[in-house]
Amino acid sequence: MAKDYYEILGVSRDADEKEIKKAYRKLAMQWHPDHNQGNPEAETKFKECSEAYEVLSDPEKRQIYDKYGEEGLKGSGYAGPNMNDIFAHFGDLFGGGDIFSSLFGGGGGRSGGPMQGEDMRTELEITFEEAVKGTHKDVTISRYAECEDCHGTGAAPDAKKTECPTCRGRGRVQMQQGFFAIQTTCPQCHGEGVKIDKPCPHCEGEGRIVEKLTEPVKIPAGVNDGSRLRVRGKGSAGVKGGPAGDLYVYLTVKPHKTIQRDGLNLYVEKHIHVAQAILGCELEIETLDGPQKIVVPAGTQPEDEIKLKGLGVPRVNSDQRGDFIVILKIDIPTRLNDSEREHIEAFAKSQGVEFVPEKSFFQKLKDKLSD
Repeated sequence: MAKDYYEILGVSRDADEKEIKKAYRKLAMQWHPDHNQGNPEAETKFKECSEAYEVLSDPEKRQIYDKYGEEGLKGSGYAGPNMNDIFAHFGDLFGGGDIFSSLFGGGGGRSGGPMQGEDMRTELEITFEEAVKGTHKDVTISRYAECEDCHGTGAAPDAKKTECPTCRGRGRVQMQQGFFAIQTTCPQCHGEGVKIDKPCPHCEGEGRIVEKLTEPVKIPAGVNDGSRLRVRGKGSAGVKGGPAGDLYVYLTVKPHKTIQRDGLNLYVEKHIHVAQAILGCELEIETLDGPQKIVVPAGTQPEDEIKLKGLGVPRVNSDQRGDFIVILKIDIPTRLNDSEREHIEAFAKSQGVEFVPEKSFFQKLKDKLSD
């Protein structure tokens, strides 16, 4: 069943950014897992409202959703938010930071346990044909990778670990602010709970190093300008054995010289002579699938369309394809010789069409002398 993001947040379809943010804030507080421990329904509703907020708070995603619905988002490469996305949205909405993380268990702040690595983003430009037909491209990014010397621990091989005296191994300390007791990351061990006397010299105790990664990316047929592809696990390495983040590839599609795209349909304009429109003709049209013959019927009118079924854009990850549509433009001659004009006038008379007869040379000279 298709999701109605507006209904999930309880806002109208013309709600502005402020209304959307206010509605999400209320629902996120109501259904946050830390407030509803052991309640699977609350977790589901929290994810739903977070996904709705991610789409409706992003002008590009909202435009696609309003026009094509949830299927349109999937067709543009959107796969929904992961938990890091969800907590990042929630943290940003409420100010983020380490205090927020300690209260709600969100993504901000460093903790002593495993943490997922950062998501990475890169831009990729492809041709119009590649977007329609699909292709494979290599992208190169700089990301954090696990240190091979310490295997992500941040400690030298002969290092000793001792309990952090500040937090006593908990990785967090408690701060009193008025009536509230707030937990925050230990400033001494940075949430590790232990102190290392000798950090790894290769990564300087970080457990990760910066590396360049070249990753092959499959671009499915039918993607559009602005589509986002997710390559799972190809972001930065996790901390303390946590999973790697994801790589997001944002696509820019170069425009075609003659072909325009609207959804799954492709459009091209073809100019024909007025005589071809009247009498009909056969033409060859260049499509992305090679040359195709079309038949222009007699009596064709300006802006008439000829549809080539199934030669348009494929729907992403589907066998469905749009159409290739030829829009006919009729060219009317602006100059005629005497013989051509005589034939056209004879044709007009036979059709009962009124027209202004062209004056002869001598009539034009007589009119000029009489002025």
